[in-house]
Amino acid sequence: MNRHEITAEDIFPREVWAQKRPEERRRITAVKRHRRVEVGPHITFYFESWETMRHQVQEMCWIENGGAAQVPDELMAYNPLVPQGRELVATFMIEIDDPVRRKNVLGRLGGIEESAFLRVFGEVVPGIPEADQDRTSAEGKASSVQFVHFSFTAEQIARFKTPGAEVVLGLTHPNYGHMAIVPEAVRAELAKDFD
Repeated sequence: MNRHEITAEDIFPREVWAQKRPEERRRITAVKRHRRVEVGPHITFYFESWETMRHQVQEMCWIENGGAAQVPDELMAYNPLVPQGRELVATFMIEIDDPVRRKNVLGRLGGIEESAFLRVFGEVVPGIPEADQDRTSAEGKASSVQFVHFSFTAEQIARFKTPGAEVVLGLTHPNYGHMAIVPEAVRAELAKDFD
């Protein structure tokens, strides 16, 4: 059974994490390898899980060194990105190295968080942006980091879990209309996120 919430008890104290960190970073890198999909030239989707989000909380606590007092804030920030059994959750990043080009591209991608979708056996599962804050400015500039939830029906889950199922991930934004077929290894890994 998948876990749907990270608790304070799941987070190692700093001195324990210091010992575990090198191996855990290698392990989570391997886990994430089959949880990412590039869509078009600038966007990569990173599908989250309890495990990836626990690691994120652990790393934020490590980097900021806020001790036990920091943990509740990190849990509040990252628990909403843990899949709840009938959904997939993704962080997608708009990755452009050149700062001038990045600014220009982001300035044309306002609302892109509303345009993500998954298509399974021809049926579209729309992405629903994380509602914690607006990630498009009033001027229409998109944030380079977006969070979306894909909520599935029981029938859609069964189809997604079918070995070899064609799953398409895409964006329908007028200035960034791209799609990618989700590789079978990624589909198989993501299928484990469903209860």
